Amino acid sequence: MSERILMDSSAIARTLVRLSHEVVEKNKGTEKLCLIGIRRRGEIVANRVCALIEKFYGDKLPCAGIDTGMYRDDLVSGFFVPDATVNRLGFSVAGKNIVLCDDVLHTGRSVRAAIEAIFDLGRPAKVMLLVLCDRGGREMPVSPDFIGKNVPTSRHEFIDVRFAEIEGEDSLGITVKN
Repeated sequence: MSERILMDSSAIARTLVRLSHEVVEKNKGTEKLCLIGIRRRGEIVANRVCALIEKFYGDKLPCAGIDTGMYRDDLVSGFFVPDATVNRLGFSVAGKNIVLCDDVLHTGRSVRAAIEAIFDLGRPAKVMLLVLCDRGGREMPVSPDFIGKNVPTSRHEFIDVRFAEIEGEDSLGITVKN
């Protein structure tokens, strides 16, 4: 098992700057814009993009993390009803343009679960997807609106994202497991 670093901390920082500008440009400003990150690493991406938008555009946007565990189709049985109260964002999603953030997009199942969780909280005007890395391998019809880096992978390759907030450093690497 070996890892190859594809993005170091400065490459991740540059990518997040680019993504923050793309979000504002695609939305023609910051009005009605909110960021929601899929816990845990997607929340870090959302917080960083939100901070960059505030830095460059002077607007502090609503930003929160969302827990998708209760909505995962591979974890929830047909006899269990998810409890939407586990996700209290601190702002309403109704009528808002939501940028859903995650670190790595693979099968699309986490994104599907997050969208379901968001809709349990209200009806947004639009939901867009921002990912730091798109590794392919979809099992759901999910396509990101904002992509930091495309890294097509095989079933034996895995993307490892490290953030200073958790591991003490920022990097994105690819690991081959035999």
